[in-house]
Amino acid sequence: MTEIEGRVYVDGHLVQSLHDLQGATEALRKPGAVAWIGLVDPEADTLDTAADMFGLHPLAVEDARKGHQRSKLERYGDTMFVVLRPGWYDDAGERVDFGEVHLFIGPRFVITVRRGPRPDLTTVREALEAEPEFLGLGPEAMLTAFLDAIVDGEAPVIAGLEEDIDEIEDDLFGGQGIDPELAERIYRLLEQVIAFQRATRPLPTMLQGLLRGAVRYGTGDEVQNRLRNVHDHTVRVAERVDTARALLENALTVHSTLVSLEQNEEMRRMSGTSLRLAEETIEQGEEVKKISSWAAILFTPTLVAGVYGMNFDRMPELHWTWGYPFALMLMLGLGVGLWGVFKWRHWL
Repeated sequence: MTEIEGRVYVDGHLVQSLHDLQGATEALRKPGAVAWIGLVDPEADTLDTAADMFGLHPLAVEDARKGHQRSKLERYGDTMFVVLRPGWYDDAGERVDFGEVHLFIGPRFVITVRRGPRPDLTTVREALEAEPEFLGLGPEAMLTAFLDAIVDGEAPVIAGLEEDIDEIEDDLFGGQGIDPELAERIYRLLEQVIAFQRATRPLPTMLQGLLRGAVRYGTGDEVQNRLRNVHDHTVRVAERVDTARALLENALTVHSTLVSLEQNEEMRRMSGTSLRLAEETIEQGEEVKKISSWAAILFTPTLVAGVYGMNFDRMPELHWTWGYPFALMLMLGLGVGLWGVFKWRHWL
């Protein structure tokens, strides 16, 4: 069931509370009366009834019925249709949650359509009622107060995002090594910043449109002054959101670069280890060559001596006069010859 809560004001002072649409139309017969009607989770029949009673444009009513609209401001004759996307930040989950408020602003009424429990517009209404002079300026003053409250609520959101971005920068440059999972955190936070940017980017243009049409639609000076103040706030928020997005995009690039550098360094360390192993293998091979060469050189005299050391009576050159010198020269010659061959092949 649709929850309806309304107020009727005359010269900025509360004169009647409302709980149905029929009472609003009757109350507006009073001279100078202005109604604020709040609808929470309205049913289709309730919106159709409000459209008939207050002459709301069918396209605006259709948008309010469907929901999930972007922030925008549209004029249909003497009635404005405004969509606002207030946000709040869940620091634990690093997530921006959004509400959606639709406002119909006519010459003597403001209808707010809210789905879900947030945002609570009661605080805005109470703040307005505390300023009867400003409230007495009419529906545009009420719209200005709603815009101001929505924009003020954006400051904690961007502050929470900036705090998490600072944490990411500390992780990137804290000298504790690169966490591969940090890229996922950066990317998810960047998604939230982009979503928040989409919700807030139209606001400066909306405020500029209201200020440009101020003279044409007879907007009072005080309302214009407050609209300018709200516009300044929206510009500052938009700039901070743009900066946050740029920082996260740069952080994602830096993280990728640092991961690549770390991987390259690891590859260099692995290559250095492989090179040292290869050098050691080569050195071992050289040592084996040297040992094998000297073993061959020393084996040759042993072979000759072994042959002539056999105790057989019938052996060639056994009783030869030059046999002993010949054997010595043969041993020496073979050893020197092998040494020369190994030296030529760089084994020694």
